[in-house]
Amino acid sequence: MNAIVKIENHDNQEIKFTTCYMCACRCGIKVTLEENKVRFIQGNRNHPTNQGVLCAKGSAGIMKQYSAAKLRKPLMRKPGAERGSGEFVEIEWDQALDMLTTRLADIRATNPSKLAFFTGRDQMQALTGLWAQQFGTPNWAAHGGFCSVNMAAAGLYSIGFSFWEFGAPDWDYAKYFIMWGVAEDHSSNPIKIGLEKLKRHGGKFVSVNPVRTGYSAIADEWIPIKPGMDGLLALSVVHVLLSRELFDWEFLVRYTNSAWLVVDTPGQKGHGLFLRDEQGNPLVWDIEKAGFVNGLDKDIAPALFGNYVAPDGRPVKTVMTLTAERYLDDRYAPENVAQECGVSAETIERMALEMAHVAFKETVELDIQWTDSWGRQHDKVIGRPVAMYAMRGIAAHSNGFHACRAVHLIQIMLGALDGPGNFRARAPYPKPIPPHQLPENNIDVINAPNTPLSKTPLGFPTRPEDLVIDKQGNPLRIDKAYSWEIPIASHGLMHMVITNATNHDPYPIDTLLLFMSNMAWNSTMNTKNVQDMLREKDPAKPDQHKIPFLVVVDAFHSEMVNFADLVLPDTTYLERYDTISLLDRPISEPDAAADAIRYPLLKLDRDVRPWQEVMVELAGRLKFPAFTNADGTPKFKDYPDFIVNYERAPGIGFLAGWRGKNGEKSLKGEPNPKQWEKYIENESFFAHHWPDSQKYNRFANKEYLDIAAEVGFVGKSEPITMQIYSEPLQKFRLAGQGLYDGPQPNNPVDRERLATYFDPLPMWYKPLEQERVDANEYPFFALTQRPMLMYHSWDSQNVWLRQILAQNYMYMNRGQATRMGLKDFDWIWVESHNGKIRCQMRTMEGTQENTVWTWNAIGKQGGAWGLKPEASEAKNGFLLNHLISELLPAKKGERRITNSDPVTGQAAWFDLRVKISKAAEGETGSWPEFPPLKPLPWDDGERPDTLRYSTRPEDNEQA
Repeated sequence: MNAIVKIENHDNQEIKFTTCYMCACRCGIKVTLEENKVRFIQGNRNHPTNQGVLCAKGSAGIMKQYSAAKLRKPLMRKPGAERGSGEFVEIEWDQALDMLTTRLADIRATNPSKLAFFTGRDQMQALTGLWAQQFGTPNWAAHGGFCSVNMAAAGLYSIGFSFWEFGAPDWDYAKYFIMWGVAEDHSSNPIKIGLEKLKRHGGKFVSVNPVRTGYSAIADEWIPIKPGMDGLLALSVVHVLLSRELFDWEFLVRYTNSAWLVVDTPGQKGHGLFLRDEQGNPLVWDIEKAGFVNGLDKDIAPALFGNYVAPDGRPVKTVMTLTAERYLDDRYAPENVAQECGVSAETIERMALEMAHVAFKETVELDIQWTDSWGRQHDKVIGRPVAMYAMRGIAAHSNGFHACRAVHLIQIMLGALDGPGNFRARAPYPKPIPPHQLPENNIDVINAPNTPLSKTPLGFPTRPEDLVIDKQGNPLRIDKAYSWEIPIASHGLMHMVITNATNHDPYPIDTLLLFMSNMAWNSTMNTKNVQDMLREKDPAKPDQHKIPFLVVVDAFHSEMVNFADLVLPDTTYLERYDTISLLDRPISEPDAAADAIRYPLLKLDRDVRPWQEVMVELAGRLKFPAFTNADGTPKFKDYPDFIVNYERAPGIGFLAGWRGKNGEKSLKGEPNPKQWEKYIENESFFAHHWPDSQKYNRFANKEYLDIAAEVGFVGKSEPITMQIYSEPLQKFRLAGQGLYDGPQPNNPVDRERLATYFDPLPMWYKPLEQERVDANEYPFFALTQRPMLMYHSWDSQNVWLRQILAQNYMYMNRGQATRMGLKDFDWIWVESHNGKIRCQMRTMEGTQENTVWTWNAIGKQGGAWGLKPEASEAKNGFLLNHLISELLPAKKGERRITNSDPVTGQAAWFDLRVKISKAAEGETGSWPEFPPLKPLPWDDGERPDTLRYSTRPEDNEQA
């Protein structure tokens, strides 16, 4: 009781501010340093994202910095060693870069498509995408295709922004909040802050999720839906709203395409397209003028419902008429979908009526003057205070694109978008619908030696002519994105790259370059088979692999590193310069456009280089036009110099703050040589706060859109009309039906997929894999989610976080387990059509009774990530990935099809169905088992049983 508390000496400490990298939030952090070591990490109270709040992941960034798994030097596969053996030799950076430059230069000079460059959660995709474009390869994408492209694409083809990082709930005014399929790791600190606000002012929180953990644990109402049924539930809500006429008539007429007229000539060319005038403007029926008028004009009175005859004699009807015809059908009545969804009819109807009551009876009105795009002055802003947020739980299904569209349809019906109390856009969104960016599809450019692509590798197709295919209709990308199989693959299909490249389908590649993506373990489906593919030799060239050269860039010894031919070691986030850019994945909030930086807080203690720096150097070596002067010399001396001086367009660069020669301009301005210094002075972030008159209704807010056009957020200042009915989807459907006046697929499988799934209105269908799997044999849905305290395999190696969770279990509804004779800690076999695993189970009440689930990325291959070969994660942890196939089950007469959403290519992680049985006596430990990875050349393999960390050597103890 009389112990003396030792007060530490602060004289040797300094505080620096940077941006966290422990998950996707990009929170501001305050780092206390002592003698080039991290003393501790706190949240930055001034930061717009987290306002001082910091989670376990952020605080544990210390132990990411001091991880035993850190790579220390470039590595080359040992001559004569088999790929995947983990046998490496250390090499110098000059040798590594010379080797890579020579190989890449040869590819670029012959066939640039033979380089495939795919990146994980890198948060700098504007740079990696520019690099790939300058190289000339179409084969670039980031992790979005196996994460949540359904969220992004559904929003950008419907409302101009989306869930994920493109919008946020308005926590200050929301009174009713519905969270669809959000695991507890996503948007972690902002959602915690927001839920506290919501609860404090008496709002209701409803969680729609098969599992009740994390945020859902504090929900006022938990709706345990069956996985993959979210779209059906949402459309049943739409049915209730339509049947009771509970929708915002003015919002629909003024800001959506609900009054636009659609040609109704089934079986004929042009069916389902908008009726347009000679200038291409959509037409509506004006009820005052009793005639057809331009639906984009100001002084019109469009009919929301109605059937008419166009001047050329074709029958037409409004989008809203088609909407009502579709969703008023008894198919969507609550009593008819309840059993499929696992949600009672009473709950569905009550949820719809509660939303409508809050939207129309508890409206928020703010005395804010604003001007709409047609010049009309408004003296107030009206908000329907129903807010929503959705994420991977509804996106990671093969029907996820339409499920996300269905949720947006509810928001549109209620007029609950970008106003007080609902879901609001974050700069640089909203965008035109879809954004005016098309993927490169000019085959002459794609195959041209030493020539950059004329457009970016990724984009947003609007018609079959935008597909990335050759004259015979074959895919031009290795992942088959933007092909007839996956036409609107806006983020690519990273989960298909290794399979397609191994199968030389559609063609062989030479080099696969992977940055921070653990595609040999937790980031891939079908893990064991994918590892075998990486080892597979080419029968035509027995001394060469099917994927001839594999380069892995990472900061840590992941399972993927084990398969590399060349390893380029990256730094940690506390040792490098980074930009969190408005050109990329910004940290904006609804009331402010914001971006941020990282800069080196610590001196390097090993021979590693930031990948950003390496890319800039490689770009100079390979003489990319955007990176070199006319005489071939590099334009930029390093990455910080590139960030300051590169301009995407005059005055528009990677960082929006302190632009102009003297740093006096925001969002747009000439390069400022002191820009990095200004960010560092301002605690490593910049925020441009919107005045009240620009905060709301930005899809039709003239003052905001004028500025957005000036600074390059949009091409020009014009209203962004929300699309209930998607004409781009209808054009693809017509191609599948043989009715499109343009390119059409030859393969009957592709024709059927287009005709079936490219519905211009949101639809629901049974997930594709489940259509081919016997539900009686495999009665359970199986899911993964990430815990709030960990993010991918980045953090499940973290020695502090491992103390909280070092083994995952398969969780099952307690009542269901009792009926099956199962109990806590039983070892069970879990089997799918693709394989089986053995794992340990736990029971809980908060799980939908037909669903089992586990934490993602806890299971490890022994010896990876600096862990002992016998670590709990390797012996008792497991991956559900072994059960999931990247291809749909084979169907007679059909080529193998990707197990993805047929519209976007979103990996269908959550379509899995399994059967469960108790393991026999003595069957313990996780299975399948993998041999432990060999230690890297600098690693003696010794690991302490107990690790204590301090900045002071005298405090450290290892036993």
